[in-house]
Amino acid sequence: MEKFLSIPVTSEQNQLVSATGIVLIVQASTTTVAIHYKASTGTDVVTITHATAGAGDETMRDAIQAAVVSALTTSWTYVAFQVENLPYAVSGIAIA
Repeated sequence: MEKFLSIPVTSEQNQLVSATGIVLIVQASTTTVAIHYKASTGTDVVTITHATAGAGDETMRDAIQAAVVSALTTSWTYVAFQVENLPYAVSGIAIA
């Protein structure tokens, strides 16, 4: 069953990010959260860029992680989980 996070991005429409196949979510820097996915050759990484957090502040990572858990606990008919009340505004989402 595929699930997605629907994340609001400043000056854009919401972006869908997969909530399945995740192996790790980390606060990569004061402005990015990295979501690592299991892939056939290593891992794929989605990077969420957000407003600057203080050093050691992992509230954005915690919010994304909580949204993934919430998305995965919804009924199978709810494919996209609306992420709300993030602690920092998201300015971009990229995959590598």
